[in-house]
Amino acid sequence: MRLLTHNVLRCAIKGVEEGYPLSIEASEVQMEESPFRPDFVKHIAPTLNWPALRQAVKQVGLPEDMLPEAVSDALLGDEAFLRALHRVLMDVHVVAGALVCPESGRRFPIAHGIPDMMIAEGECPRDDK
Repeated sequence: MRLLTHNVLRCAIKGVEEGYPLSIEASEVQMEESPFRPDFVKHIAPTLNWPALRQAVKQVGLPEDMLPEAVSDALLGDEAFLRALHRVLMDVHVVAGALVCPESGRRFPIAHGIPDMMIAEGECPRDDK
């Protein structure tokens, strides 16, 4: 699971109000270099939940100061920043571990880089109908 993916995942269990951001309990993290795409990084940066991304960076064992506290237009013009952000979003892969809902404590396993976000039929919010 890339940290880009993690940035949009939420817990969808019935009764959970926010369910975001999910905590990462990583037992295996790999770095897999991918081609640098600065235009993509510039485009995606404003849509990211920055505090959640910084929390994820810390939870996977990367240096806390790898990313600044906030994104600015000036940073989006800085190639070194864009490369660091690309590395965090695209090259960090959580291969094994779990995602944990901050409200319910529900654990969603990650195996072979794929988070299993399946919930039982009785846990679905639409089951209230």
